[in-house]
Amino acid sequence: MSYFLLAVSNRENLNLCIRYSIAGFPNTLHGFWTFNEIEEGDKVSFMYGARIFNLYEVVEKVAIENAEEAPPYWKPLKFGKKVYNFPFRLLLKPLRELNESMVRVEFSYVAENLMLRGGYRKTHFQADTSTFYAVSKMGNVWKSKVERLDVKYERITPTITFVRKTRAPYIFRFHELLLQAIVRRHLANPQNLQDILNRFDPSLEANDFEVLGEKAFPEGHVDIFIKEKHPEGVCRKIVVEVKKGRARKEDLSQLLRYVEEIRDECLGGILICSEFPTNVLRLMENFRETSILPLAYEFEGLAEDEEYTFEELLRMIRLESPEA
Repeated sequence: MSYFLLAVSNRENLNLCIRYSIAGFPNTLHGFWTFNEIEEGDKVSFMYGARIFNLYEVVEKVAIENAEEAPPYWKPLKFGKKVYNFPFRLLLKPLRELNESMVRVEFSYVAENLMLRGGYRKTHFQADTSTFYAVSKMGNVWKSKVERLDVKYERITPTITFVRKTRAPYIFRFHELLLQAIVRRHLANPQNLQDILNRFDPSLEANDFEVLGEKAFPEGHVDIFIKEKHPEGVCRKIVVEVKKGRARKEDLSQLLRYVEEIRDECLGGILICSEFPTNVLRLMENFRETSILPLAYEFEGLAEDEEYTFEELLRMIRLESPEA
């Protein structure tokens, strides 16, 4: 289970989200990315005007046809001449009713991301376990009657292509954001996470760690952040950089800066790329004491001229040590 804060663009749309217990994401790459980052069973809250609203469980995900004609008729997003509606939707079960300011220590993990990433331009933020536990004690248990939309959605199945043009919301090009989401969900599997932790310290237990999305630092942002759920004195962490193409010296340098910034609490870093040139692997040998782990990704059985759903690529991905 993961916990996300969903950024809402305006008060009118927020009111509709709360009234019908539903969340929507635009027919853009970022909307598609967010839709696939979140799973059924995850917990979410709405975020608007530096405040957090309510706690929900995701009970169903739907991608729909003709979203502009389907209630709750959210106000579309407009950027220049382009207008975006909301075909990617989460049907929610309310758990707690709350309206809390983000200016409190319980939201420090997300607030730091907001400040360093420049505000609400992202569609969502993944919060850590400590934030979720804090929110679970705020406000009151939901007792109000839920107003459901009486509508049968005409569903679509969006796919990912490696060669064809995008035709949102039906087809999206394979993008680094989608790769990062696939890798995060792959690593969140306890068995896969345990395999990774064993590379750093065989005494570590996967159940003690969580795999989080983008984490902001003054130096930039880490694509994936692995950290202890309930640290005692020291919070052990692993930073992960994910690149769609071949590994470059610049990618390694960036990862090393993140490792250095965390310092004593950092177990090491992971660089995930499609290929590792010999010169990059040789350079990594100079940082053995820093515990930098290279992993090459591939999609087993991939035919580049075919289209795949996000879940199909998640089942196909493999992370292996690159050959020297």
